[in-house]
Amino acid sequence: MNTGGSTKARLGVGGLDDILVGGLSRGHVFLLEGTPGSGKTTIALQYMIEGAAQGEKCLYITLSETEQELRDGAASHGMTLEEHVEVFELVPPESLLDPRQQQSLLYSSDLELGETTKLIFEAVERVRPSRIVLDSLSEIRLLAQGSLRYRRQILALKHYFAKRSATVLLLDDMSTEQNDKTVHSVVHGVIHLEELAPTYGAERRRLRVLKYRGQAFRGGYHDFTIRTGGVQVFPRLVAAEHRTAFERKLVSSGIAEVDELLGGGVERGSSTLVLGPAGTGKSTFALQFLAAAIGRGEKAAAFIFDEELGLLFTRMKTMGIDLEAMRASGNLHIEQVDAAELSPGEFAHRVRERVDSAGAKTVLVDSINGYQAAMPDEQSLILHMHELLQYLNRQGANTYLTVAQHGLVGDMKSPVDITYLADNVILLRYFEALGKVRRAVSVIKKRTGMHEETIREYRISKKGLTLGEPLSEFQGVLRGVPQFAGGSKPLMSTEGGRNS
Repeated sequence: MNTGGSTKARLGVGGLDDILVGGLSRGHVFLLEGTPGSGKTTIALQYMIEGAAQGEKCLYITLSETEQELRDGAASHGMTLEEHVEVFELVPPESLLDPRQQQSLLYSSDLELGETTKLIFEAVERVRPSRIVLDSLSEIRLLAQGSLRYRRQILALKHYFAKRSATVLLLDDMSTEQNDKTVHSVVHGVIHLEELAPTYGAERRRLRVLKYRGQAFRGGYHDFTIRTGGVQVFPRLVAAEHRTAFERKLVSSGIAEVDELLGGGVERGSSTLVLGPAGTGKSTFALQFLAAAIGRGEKAAAFIFDEELGLLFTRMKTMGIDLEAMRASGNLHIEQVDAAELSPGEFAHRVRERVDSAGAKTVLVDSINGYQAAMPDEQSLILHMHELLQYLNRQGANTYLTVAQHGLVGDMKSPVDITYLADNVILLRYFEALGKVRRAVSVIKKRTGMHEETIREYRISKKGLTLGEPLSEFQGVLRGVPQFAGGSKPLMSTEGGRNS
């Protein structure tokens, strides 16, 4: 029996083998459980095809679907069940389909259960596979008609498969009572699939390894998707597992006054949060850092939740930042993210892919408000952001985040407080002076080194982002209604310079 020369039987499912630290231990029985539609059959097909690719004999025993239905399902994913994969469609014996037999006192579930088991054993003896899928246990449970007989039947199957050194994947649609853990105690490992239906947006899927005897595995929930081509799993990000050596130095925003505010710039491998009400220019500030990084010859990635890309390209081009040209040159990866269609795990995977594969050293997430919409609750958002920021920092990547606060002037409220996670916090504000609405910027936090404690007025125009001198003669700017306490006119003119 050819086992592909490996101590583990890989499932061939992107991400899942990583969670299982290589795959399934050979010669054991595993349970893959989940409600109908959660992706059990698709994973089982990928398990079969992976085995066939390794030159192993594979047997797919189906009690719930016909062979044609199974092959059609595989074809919809572009999969072909090769010659190494044999599909055995287990149908009731003809005698058991005879109405006269069904009315006989001799007929019982014992007869059908015994006949079913006999057919399974015969198929295994004939094919002598190293990989087996049994789809599904719900039919065997119905035939057993009792927990005790069902457990004995599963034990009998387990011992039979073990003698033949087969690696078995049992599928269960969880059609029984929630508390029935009969199979859990018998099998070597359990993979549990879940399908969640949010109030709005596409369904979300996640999985968890409940049990794996004698083997470490990546615990917790992991998001996954089913797309054409099969299942892809996004392992939960653990920042502590990833660390890359890099030189810590200050990087510039490309604007001298912004660098002065930040005490010379932001440190390599740090995260910067740009905070302010709608319309203050949070995206413009963050994109300024991104454009400066590309100007230094670095690669960058931007994930835009809120603004349509066409509008963003046009708006930034009028300010001298040509995002389309940066993308065309291959230095910028920018994508529109639909929070209603994307799970947090998949988003983290996309960010990692740009940093690991494409070498992006500047990452923009605009905005956290949009990212929050992809989260089931606020606590999950904080945990996801903590791991993601820690991971990016340890790769030497600079991360820029934006958060839109509620309100325009006065007390501002944020939908989620992540200021303690960010290394640097830039605060943007509106304020009213001399009959006009103006904007002010200040740095309220910088973990490494000193920063300017002043408040500067700034303007966004066709010239881009320009900052004025510190507003040293005003009080109450951050509250939105400042009081002038000086003798000069320190505000910026409409041309972006100083008033005389």
